[in-house]
Amino acid sequence: MDTKIDKLNTELSPNHPKSFSSDAASFWSLVESREFQEIMMLYRCAIREVQTKFEVLDDELSHRRNRKPIEYIISRIKRPESIVEKLYRKGYPLTIDSIRQHLNDVAGIRIVCSFIDDIYDIARMLVKQDDITLIEVKDYIRNPKLNGYRSHHMIIEIPIFLSDRKEMMRVEVQLRTIAMDFWSSLEHQLKYKRDIPHADDIVSELKDCADVIAHTDARMQEIKNRIYVNDTRIQDLWNLQEETI
Repeated sequence: MDTKIDKLNTELSPNHPKSFSSDAASFWSLVESREFQEIMMLYRCAIREVQTKFEVLDDELSHRRNRKPIEYIISRIKRPESIVEKLYRKGYPLTIDSIRQHLNDVAGIRIVCSFIDDIYDIARMLVKQDDITLIEVKDYIRNPKLNGYRSHHMIIEIPIFLSDRKEMMRVEVQLRTIAMDFWSSLEHQLKYKRDIPHADDIVSELKDCADVIAHTDARMQEIKNRIYVNDTRIQDLWNLQEETI
């Protein structure tokens, strides 16, 4: 068996049928095609476009507020193995068109902010830009997952201008505080590490930590508001409405 297929099959759940190997062989042929390389290039371009927008907002707000709302930015492109696994798990065809139509998280960018209100300010400002189309919002800060996960997720669509055409590409944007990002990193390690002793106890402790972090984020927000009590809110400057993004 091709070593690439071996590598791919190790990524998959044991519940997947062995017949997947033939599909994997077909997809690996596609992965090495010019079409696949081109769509990955488009996703990389989309990430650069979105990252630049956030960097510009960070520069502007740093000037207006005398402090940086964004601590750091992380981006990633989904690995071919992960693309295959997700399409197969959801029952979608293993094609380029299927990637574009069904996967919204091939290109992902994470924005880590100082405070909770920075998250919502920046999210609103981004989707107000006329070349951004908001596809979906999942607010896990106001509505955390059962395990305690908190983050603000958006799927956006952005145009990529090539030499001969315009392509609309989707990017998943996650906005978190530093504390949320720290918690998520540890929870991610637990999710993908096997045979952890006392895993149930660790899950429970992580949920408790998530609640403590949420309380701490709220207190830090209150302290920040007291420090900057006389400063004009950037929402007022932008004449933002009360809609939730």
